[in-house]
Amino acid sequence: MSATPDPQDSVHSRAQGQTDAFQSGQQGGQKSGQKSGQKSGHDAHQAPLIEHLIELRSRLMRAVLVILAIFLSLYAFSNDIYTFIAQPLMALLPEGSQMIATEVASPFLAPFKLTLVVAVFIAVPFVLHQAWAFIAPGLYDNEKRLAVPLLASSVMLFYGGAAFAYYVVFPLLFEFFTQTGPAEVAVMTDINQYLNFVLKLFFAFGIAFEIPIATFLLIFSGATTVESLSKKRPYVVLGCFVIGMLMTPPDVISQSLLAVPMYLLYEVGILFGRLVKRQPRPADDGDA
Repeated sequence: MSATPDPQDSVHSRAQGQTDAFQSGQQGGQKSGQKSGQKSGHDAHQAPLIEHLIELRSRLMRAVLVILAIFLSLYAFSNDIYTFIAQPLMALLPEGSQMIATEVASPFLAPFKLTLVVAVFIAVPFVLHQAWAFIAPGLYDNEKRLAVPLLASSVMLFYGGAAFAYYVVFPLLFEFFTQTGPAEVAVMTDINQYLNFVLKLFFAFGIAFEIPIATFLLIFSGATTVESLSKKRPYVVLGCFVIGMLMTPPDVISQSLLAVPMYLLYEVGILFGRLVKRQPRPADDGDA
């Protein structure tokens, strides 16, 4: 005879199965919840980075478009721009001398290159504004109040350095070069070599004129003090002449014309640094 199944055992088996299913469902739900939570946290961590990269790309594109627009508007005057830049040398050339092009493409490439550099030169304020707009949200209020004058001052000093090179350094330098050569040698400067020469001086003097800003920032940030910078004057003088040697053509005159203003600007930075009282960040106040 076959045994008749007990109804109570059957009910107990069903209840046990439902309990096991419920527990497995809970475990599966917890695992899926943990996975979804980890995924959402990872996505939330990546979202700000992606947004910053998108904003950076947008601002870089704006800067490039502005430079391109300025370049296209100036390209029709590229030869006039080159003539203006070459005027300090052309005015001092001996009678019968002229500038020449020793390469086939130089008459086109030299003005083209100069116009592109001038477009970047003019667009510097807009490019710095885009950089400022990108980093400004991460600055404290006192840093924002300080950054705007510093950015404006750095632009004006860079332009001032380039103007100093054109109106002061170039006439002295080219007068020396054109009058010290042998009388039998005709001075005929290549237009491409001349452009490389003057662009190097433009940027050397433009960067050198940023020394007061760099000195001010070092003192304001607490990286150094006015007393420490004052004690290092002999080393600074030597460093200015070394930098002048590296950043200018290999002659004593251009080296000195860069080194002396650099040292004077260093003194200007120290002078303004004496007026600086470092303001601590809010975090520093809280720690105190």
